[in-house]
Amino acid sequence: MKRRRKSPLVDAFFKLGRSATRTATRAAKTATRKTTRAATKAITAQATRAAQQTRDALAGIASPAKPPVTRAGSGRWLEGRWGLGPMAMRRYRLYLPPGAGKRRPAPLLLFLHGCQQDTASFAASTRVASFARQKGIAVLMPEQAQEANPQRCWNWFGNEHMVALEARILMAIVDHVGNTEPVRTDALFAMGLSAGGAMSATLALRYPDRFRAVASHSGAVASSARNLLQAGQAMRGRRAPDVEEIYRQLAGQTAPPLLIIHGDRDPVVNTASAEAAAALWLAICDENDAIRALPPRRSARGTRYAITRFDWKRNGRPYLRLVQVHGLGHAWSGGTARQQYSDPGGPDALRIAWAWFALHST
Repeated sequence: MKRRRKSPLVDAFFKLGRSATRTATRAAKTATRKTTRAATKAITAQATRAAQQTRDALAGIASPAKPPVTRAGSGRWLEGRWGLGPMAMRRYRLYLPPGAGKRRPAPLLLFLHGCQQDTASFAASTRVASFARQKGIAVLMPEQAQEANPQRCWNWFGNEHMVALEARILMAIVDHVGNTEPVRTDALFAMGLSAGGAMSATLALRYPDRFRAVASHSGAVASSARNLLQAGQAMRGRRAPDVEEIYRQLAGQTAPPLLIIHGDRDPVVNTASAEAAAALWLAICDENDAIRALPPRRSARGTRYAITRFDWKRNGRPYLRLVQVHGLGHAWSGGTARQQYSDPGGPDALRIAWAWFALHST
């Protein structure tokens, strides 16, 4: 039988088909490789994010931020580690403004973060470096170790040994930085958020001669709880500190002037706790002190939350100020929008604080 000849057209068609098939196959393989790479990249990114979220959750940080960096002409960020020995060490960050040096040491602000924060997230939330650069102040930011508190809260409550140790560690860091960096520990201020605010007030009561003035933002009343149950009661304004015990602890010294900043919609630390802190500062005054309450002042600026300010003078000098921020929850007033425990709708808490500190800077 003779072989049937193929039509040139059919032959060309099949050649074209084979070529198309090879092209399609190559394209499919390329697409598959690209899809595989993209899928692998997406899965890797997802796994990386999941791993980071797991690490963040385990680290007890609500909204992590990149570490602050030093930029030309904007001051310096330094990192260190100090404490009372190998088992009582804390990391810290220190911001030094431009021009700070041996001939011109900078006033020092001890700046304490809240629960579920670290120094990087707190610096990002408050924009403290930008503010400190403008005012020419140094900022010391110790970081709570997760081993000391799983949620990274400063231990403002607990048994006497625990609270005293926490306070001593923080003051040891202050002294270390004062001995090694161009800062003025004789012009020392303290401020903190939430547990950091309660700890700032605790330091003021335990080391009253070391601070020019202190500020507590959304913090519970200091020296009011020995255990977790009592701490919860204090945060709701249902537990007051032992005034007589604190008065004896002061041993004739006067507590440094106190600023309290608190939101009237705080669901974590009730405003009653802020009022209890103010009442404590008034109660520990000497009976011969002349205490005068000034009329409350309400003010608002632009679209930011309004505030009501309450002031008390002691022997003619500003001694106590309570700033109630209307509409603010448990968050840093005037902070960035990208961070937890931060509300950009409020007036700038650092500016409010520095206006208070400036009254006591000399």
